[in-house]
Amino acid sequence: MITTERVRRSSERSLNTVLRRLDSGQLLLICAAGLVAVAGVAHTAAVGLDRPEIAVGFGALIAVGELARLTMPGNREVAPIGAAAALGYTLLLDLSQTPLEHSALQVVAVIAAGMTAGALPHLAVGRPPRLDAMARRLLTGALLAFAFRPLATPLFDLTKPPTRTWWPALIVMVTLIAITLLIDVLIAALLRAEQVRTAFRVAVRDEINMAFPLGAAVAASGVLLALATHSMDLVALLVFAAPLLVTQVAFRKYAGIRATYLQTVRALSRVTEVGGYVEPGHSRRVSRLSVAIGRELGMAEPELLELEYAALMHDIGQLSLRDPIPGGATVLAEPEQARRIAELGAEVIRQTGVLDRVAEVVSRQCDPITDDPPLASRIIRVANAYDDLVGPSTDRDRGGAALERIRLSSGSAYDPHAVEALGRVIDRGRG
Repeated sequence: MITTERVRRSSERSLNTVLRRLDSGQLLLICAAGLVAVAGVAHTAAVGLDRPEIAVGFGALIAVGELARLTMPGNREVAPIGAAAALGYTLLLDLSQTPLEHSALQVVAVIAAGMTAGALPHLAVGRPPRLDAMARRLLTGALLAFAFRPLATPLFDLTKPPTRTWWPALIVMVTLIAITLLIDVLIAALLRAEQVRTAFRVAVRDEINMAFPLGAAVAASGVLLALATHSMDLVALLVFAAPLLVTQVAFRKYAGIRATYLQTVRALSRVTEVGGYVEPGHSRRVSRLSVAIGRELGMAEPELLELEYAALMHDIGQLSLRDPIPGGATVLAEPEQARRIAELGAEVIRQTGVLDRVAEVVSRQCDPITDDPPLASRIIRVANAYDDLVGPSTDRDRGGAALERIRLSSGSAYDPHAVEALGRVIDRGRG
């Protein structure tokens, strides 16, 4: 009894925390998904399940997929197995040569029930799901169901002569899936543009590059699952679940490696702070400010990741100094000394053998604009100068004076575009 009460309280706290973090776009998406789910469940409860054993089988696989969901780079929550199972149930045409006529609303009900069942264990242990991600998966699944299910019977009519083929059905499936994937990318881009404060066109490009390939792989798995049931019946669920699970384990390891890599870089960046070479928190502040400026200038996600690495380690060359610069403020150092620090830091980074591009960014952060250094190097120079002058202070006058000082030097020492982007980031933070 006590354990149950603790689980309930933990679930409530987790859910309240999630709701407080949602913005208006996410809330709208969640409300729309909730209405569609209620409509699907209510309709299915009223008319009953068509072929309940099939619905339960696919619903169970969707629940397993939600239970094994993972977070990919860019803080994207995905459930490949669940999404493939939902897609397979949506596109299901027959079982044992018997046409299936379950409605789009039943598809919505099965997807909603499976997703809820898979999310409950996570909620019970204090790992609440991303409600906006779940809502997006449900809405895109519902959209495909409402478009495809009315066409299922005409596409697979057993009363037709034996000349009937799968090609018309397959063409319709691929076309509707492509349209659904495009809509999903646009929805994800709208949400991401609002969350990370970036331009919509940049968010669309990032979603196409980062999320679309996984979506296409899931779509192919869903189509194969739907077609395989024609000859394998429900055994297809077990046959396809195994490779999908192996693939998801590989994705999880990849995401884990990326997260560990970033944590290692962050820990390495603190060496200069622990040694007293720079002010506490300097590297983290420069990193956050650099990434914000990079987003303002339309940099892609892979470029932002390199920028974050380079910004975290931009001062690591100060470890070679016998006499630390007062406060670690390289903006106040002689140009030659600052350039030497950058080159020494780049040499340290090159020793890893895997961060050569990051090392290049660090080594050129003090180059004059006339030498055309990489955009990431120019951004780091601006962000570092601002934090050297302001530090952790939130005083507006001090920040305004520092920004004006950097503006006066832009065009020779600092990239004017990066400086203006810095101004917009600061103004937005003040607002």
